[in-house]
Amino acid sequence: MALSDLQKLFVVSTATQIWQQDLLTNAYFQGSAVGANLREMILGQQPVKPLTNPFDEAITGRLRSDSAAIRRAGKNVLEASSMVGIAASAVGTIKGVLEEMQSLAQQIKDGTLAYSVDVENQYNALRDSITPIIEGTYHNGIAVLDKSQWDTDQISADGKVHIQSLPSAVGGGGFDVVFQEMDEAGLAALDGGNLEDDPAGSLQTELDSLSTHIGDMATLEEIYSQREDGLTYQATALDSQADLLDQAVEARRQTPTLSLEEILIRLLMRDTGTLLDELS
Repeated sequence: MALSDLQKLFVVSTATQIWQQDLLTNAYFQGSAVGANLREMILGQQPVKPLTNPFDEAITGRLRSDSAAIRRAGKNVLEASSMVGIAASAVGTIKGVLEEMQSLAQQIKDGTLAYSVDVENQYNALRDSITPIIEGTYHNGIAVLDKSQWDTDQISADGKVHIQSLPSAVGGGGFDVVFQEMDEAGLAALDGGNLEDDPAGSLQTELDSLSTHIGDMATLEEIYSQREDGLTYQATALDSQADLLDQAVEARRQTPTLSLEEILIRLLMRDTGTLLDELS
């Protein structure tokens, strides 16, 4: 039976649409995953999972990268806080030893304790316990109080430890944690023999030296403690920023967006028509 003009038009139109779609798909997307998905989606050969929207992937990828960098920076800052906290604790211990020595000297001055060789030995033993504290205070192999162990790859000759924080691309960089040189020579000069007062006033001189050292330790302990608190706060703030970025990534994942294939299909269908309705 011969076809009517309307039927002929339908056949030609249908063939032209299929040919155009096939030509465009092969010409622009041949051999690629996007092309394979497009062909299957256009012709309805089988359901396919669209590729990720490249714009969303770029945005969420950057957010994930920034989140990871900020979280690493937070860990580094927290490590710096721990390092300074160890120094503060050690300095506080030294201050306590000096206060015990001061108590012995003051009792002798006040007459409530008589000078003796035993008291002198006790005083000197307290003094000698300070050196091991200075030499043995470490954090991950870094001697934070002993200047004689400085000038290494980890700590500079002037007591600076570099902390890697945010990369410059994320708006940050690194910073230095600075440790103070201890007056080891001055501490070692303290001598229980000066507790036996004489006309030269050696006991008062010893008490004055103790007061100076105790004041220095109190100041240094406060500096380290405040620095520790500041670094801990900074680390917490960085973790909070990383959490917000993670939430932003999750929010974008749950927001429906057009995939690359869907965008291209709409462009193709606009120019060539389609054999499928919106429900396939």
